[in-house]
Amino acid sequence: MLKQSNNIWLKQYENIKTYENLTQEIARIESKLKKTKDITQINQQKIALQTLKKQREFVEPYAQNPYFQLLETPVLTDIPQITNPILIVSGYSFIKHLDGYKSNMVHNEELLSLLIDTLKQYYDIAQTLFLHHKQNNPLEAKDYNTKVLETKRMIQSLESAQKILKTSNEIYFKNIEDIKNTLNREIKDQFFKMLFIAVAILAVFLFGFSLKIALRKYLEGNRVYTVNKVIDFSNITFVMIILLFAYLENVTYLVAIVGFASAGLAIAMKDLFMSVLGWFVIVFGGSVHVGDRIRVLKDGALYVGDVLDISVLRMTIYEDLTLTTYMQNRRAGRIIFIPNNYIFTTLLANYTHAGLKTIWDGIDFTITFDSNYKKALKLATEIGRKYSKGYTEVTRKRMERLKNRFSVRNMNLETRAFSMLEPNGIRISLWYQANSYAAISLRSTISAEIIEAILKEDDIYIAYPTTKIIPTGSDGAGNKVSYHQASHTGNNEAGNKNQWS
Repeated sequence: MLKQSNNIWLKQYENIKTYENLTQEIARIESKLKKTKDITQINQQKIALQTLKKQREFVEPYAQNPYFQLLETPVLTDIPQITNPILIVSGYSFIKHLDGYKSNMVHNEELLSLLIDTLKQYYDIAQTLFLHHKQNNPLEAKDYNTKVLETKRMIQSLESAQKILKTSNEIYFKNIEDIKNTLNREIKDQFFKMLFIAVAILAVFLFGFSLKIALRKYLEGNRVYTVNKVIDFSNITFVMIILLFAYLENVTYLVAIVGFASAGLAIAMKDLFMSVLGWFVIVFGGSVHVGDRIRVLKDGALYVGDVLDISVLRMTIYEDLTLTTYMQNRRAGRIIFIPNNYIFTTLLANYTHAGLKTIWDGIDFTITFDSNYKKALKLATEIGRKYSKGYTEVTRKRMERLKNRFSVRNMNLETRAFSMLEPNGIRISLWYQANSYAAISLRSTISAEIIEAILKEDDIYIAYPTTKIIPTGSDGAGNKVSYHQASHTGNNEAGNKNQWS
């Protein structure tokens, strides 16, 4: 029954028996070789002896230390230190491995105890049978006596191993419990640390949210967006600082590394760092806000649009219908991305800076020299004043407010018209206040009104490019024409009304 058992301790002991049997057989053959003189038997015995020695080499380690593999405890290496939340998973995984090691050791100890108990029962039975057959059947008694001695020897060997196993397990289990307690304590500390960090981060965001709500009562719509972006950026910065100081052990080392890295990156990624610096200048300097209408000139390309967003690296503008799109680009509706570093290197104009919502816009038209230019000036001024009166008042009020921030003098904001001499006539230049976001619409309205007013006047003529033909007596190809033909052509041209353009 014992030979059919899968008990690992029994298998280890069988290796000892195998080694002893092989040793005895080798000794018997060597003794026999010394006595025999038959060459054939000598050769056969040598072959058998060589085979037995090779077999003994395989089981020799088990004879020297028969229970080494079962008594050896796993080496506890690579014990993790839970210094951040990510390592919590590895901590639990290592605890699971420790429980597995402990379970295997307990199982081995239980198998050994079970085997010893079974052998003791077997020993008692063999001892009883030996005593029973000792008087009546000496041969049977001899076999049982051999089994009794062999079983006793096996029990002694296993009990010795049991003592060693029990001692090593006690020490090993104590080490496991110490490691588990340390890991559980570190995991618990990390959970509390995460809780405190979460509370701190929540407090930062709640403070930022409260600040946003409070500032909405005192800021205009466009500035609210900019302030919200600054608060969000500050919140993220504070959160990063909290996380760095919470989980970074050597802050001085980090500062040194960041310093050297920043120096190298500042050279290699100059435009990127300049864009970040430009973001600080834009946001904290207040030169551009979300919703402002700006004009950007770069390498001959001109763009006018409304600012949709100001991120750390770039501004996003929407190209609306403006005079620039009408006269130059001939297209609109594009989303244009402008790097923040352009504020240092490129001309950037803001049509709505400091709360101004109006701009000076102008319309030029040319009349002939024989036109009543004074009446034209008066008509243009009246029409411009009619449609821009509201914008003029808005601009005047805003300029009064700007006197507290800038050196603003008493500027003339009324609609004005000027007359200038040009080669083809008298140019009338009308200037008026217009909405920064709808200047092209007002220009169209005023232009149409001026045209209708001029068409009603008999003494004002719009000048435009014309061509005058003078007869020279040649057809332009070197062929002369008759006087009658030239005279006829000249009379026809003279009959037409000449106008200046």
